[in-house]
Amino acid sequence: QVQLVESGGDLVQAGGSLRLSCAASGNIFRINVAGWYRQAPGRQRELVATITHDGITAYAGSLEGRFTIFREGAWHTMYLQMNNLGPDDTGVYYCYGSVVIGGGKNVGVDFWGKGTLVTVSS
Repeated sequence: QVQLVESGGDLVQAGGSLRLSCAASGNIFRINVAGWYRQAPGRQRELVATITHDGITAYAGSLEGRFTIFREGAWHTMYLQMNNLGPDDTGVYYCYGSVVIGGGKNVGVDFWGKGTLVTVSS
């Protein structure tokens, strides 16, 4: 029904920048909230940032100022701009969306992408 596909992960040196993209497709009526999570090796998945349908953003406290979540166009593409990256930012970054399915009930259903790998070398 709905697919979220991430892209943009890469190997980058400390201090560098990356922009991740998440493209949503399928029978989407509305995306209530979308966001990025990440999972470092040996650690639990953690929240990075979220953005609501109305454009309200929120960040994990330590990341605000370096990371920016935003969307463009028809809202079905979301981005994460990451600046001044450090080795602690290494991990798999996952796109998340709470999606209201077209023609279904007006409730959000959680969808996840498969992730994109970000590696920051020191």
